[in-house]
Order: sequence, then structure tokens, then C-alpha cells
Amino acid sequence: MTDPVIVKQGSSPVILGFPHTGTFVPPEIEARLNDNGRLLADTDWHVDRLYDGLLADATTVKATFHRYVIDANRDPSGASLYPGQNTTGLIPETDFDGKPIWNEGQESTEADIAARLEAFHAPYHAALAAEIARVKAEHGIAILYDCHSIRSHIPFLFEGKLPDFNIGTNLGITCAPEFEAAVEGVVAHAPGYNHAVNGRFKGGWTTRHYGQPATGVHAIQMELAQSTHLATEAPPFAYDEEKAGKLRRHLQDILERIERLSFSARM
Repeated sequence: MTDPVIVKQGSSPVILGFPHTGTFVPPEIEARLNDNGRLLADTDWHVDRLYDGLLADATTVKATFHRYVIDANRDPSGASLYPGQNTTGLIPETDFDGKPIWNEGQESTEADIAARLEAFHAPYHAALAAEIARVKAEHGIAILYDCHSIRSHIPFLFEGKLPDFNIGTNLGITCAPEFEAAVEGVVAHAPGYNHAVNGRFKGGWTTRHYGQPATGVHAIQMELAQSTHLATEAPPFAYDEEKAGKLRRHLQDILERIERLSFSARM
């Protein structure tokens, strides 16, 4: 069986989380997906490639499993991140367009949820929590930067076109103000791009769960519109080298700024 999580340890105070870049679906689960579900359309396509090498000493924690197996960025209790709004759950029943992803009668059960929490969700978060503890012990501070992307037009989830950069700190709760300001300071001056802070995406369960600035752990989610780095937001979801190259310069600036800030914050 494929390991549910891949960790690359680094010496920086910055940790990059990748809960949604994985595409592994165990055969017994894949057999239950319908043709729409097997497209795995709601993957955070190429986000790990987008950030690769931008901060050489950053720790990375990547889920290998797809969010249709179980969503590593959802509350394990099943509580909604956005009560009253359309969203997808711990084990999604539909894709981001509200269309079913499972064969009729093959939707997830309570037993499925329990088994997948144990086999996939819990190991990912055990690894992430361990890296946060290690980094904080070394530096006195840990900065979790959670890396995401999503299609720029999804009427089921939001109106109109999503901003290019979407910063989520759960209304400023999950990190000290200077970290949010540092990230916004980069994207606000990135020519040709727009941004939002705590707009439609305020940070998922990962950001909200781990971001406790009073303890020295700061968490920020970055949700990128896929139009910023994909050739097309439809199959085959190809990576656009030119778009990505332009975007990577700003992402590198973000990571370098929060790393510098973390070094000064611990002094």
C-alpha cells in the first residue's frame, strides 16, 4: 500500500503542507467511484511542483491519497468548515460542481469514514503535528503555510471568478498579524494579479486546528486560482511553464518573507 504521507524534513521554521495534491485511490475505493469521480477533477493540480525548490530548507508534508478517499483538510468530526454554504465534506459525496462522484449505492458509510480516518487522515496529521513540534522545538516558532489551488470558476461554491491569491487565516486568528500582513504585502503588489484575505476561503481545518499564535505556531492557507498556473482548468489540467514561472517568483517572495519574519519574531 502507498504510504499515506511523504515528509521531507528541513531546517527552516517554515513548513509547507500539501493535503490535496495526492492522486492515490486504493483499487477497492476506485471501483466505487463513477466515471465523473474517476476524473479526480478536484485535485490541487501541480501545486507541489509549483512550490518545489522555492524555499530550500522548508519542511514539506504531502498527503499521497486523493481527497475523494478522505479529505485531509476537513475536521475529522465531520463538522462543516463553512456552515450554511456549499462545500464538500470529510468524504465528499459530490465534486465541486455538486455532481455525484460515487456509483449509486456505493456512497461512503460510517464504517468507511472510521476506516479511512485511521488509515489516511490520522497518519497525515500525525506526521504534520510531529513536524510542527520538531520545528518549534528547534526554533521556538513554527510557520505552517498550507498550499492549495482550485478552479477559478465554480458556481456551486462561489459567484464569479475567484481572486488569484486567497489568503486564509480564519479572520486573523491562526497567525500573528505581521505574518498575514507580510503575505498580503507581496500579493497586493504583484502586477497582473488580484487577491483576497479571508474571503470565500478562510483556511481549512488544518489552518484552524494548528494555528495557535500564542503558542508560537502560526498557520496560513494560500488558495491559488488554478488559472494562475494551469494551461487549462479542465482535463488534462496541464501545467503551464510560463504562467507558473511568473507566479513562482511571487510565491518565493512570500516564503522568504515569512521565513525572515519568523527568525526576527523568535529573537
